[in-house]
Amino acid sequence: MDMKAPKALLKAQKLANLLDTAIKLPFIPIRIGLDSIVGLIPGAGDAIMLFVSLRIVWLGKSLGMPKALVAQMVKNSAIDFGLGFIPFIGDIADVFYKANQKNVRIMERWWIGENKPNVDAATQAKLARWESENL
Repeated sequence: MDMKAPKALLKAQKLANLLDTAIKLPFIPIRIGLDSIVGLIPGAGDAIMLFVSLRIVWLGKSLGMPKALVAQMVKNSAIDFGLGFIPFIGDIADVFYKANQKNVRIMERWWIGENKPNVDAATQAKLARWESENL
């Protein structure tokens, strides 16, 4: 048995990484993404990033996530969008408030919770196969 995450979750993870953590800043242990860079464009940058962020929410909804979790994801995206309207402070806050990463973590926790028996069985099968090959 091989248990893989659904394509929608994998797409959301890649998108969140691109938006929030794709670029390592030199000399400081902080990663930023396109959200922080495009968000520097007054008004339009934050609006564009909101629409991209809502793609992650849509991917979660497409997986069948409960409405309460989808609403939490929308809230995270709205907070990130709202922070962008505060000149300078909002740009700094955007580096640290990684709404897309938060939303993907919500998706991951939900998906694992929904699929725990299968994930556990796949993990045990892989462990047994590894032990038989390496002992």
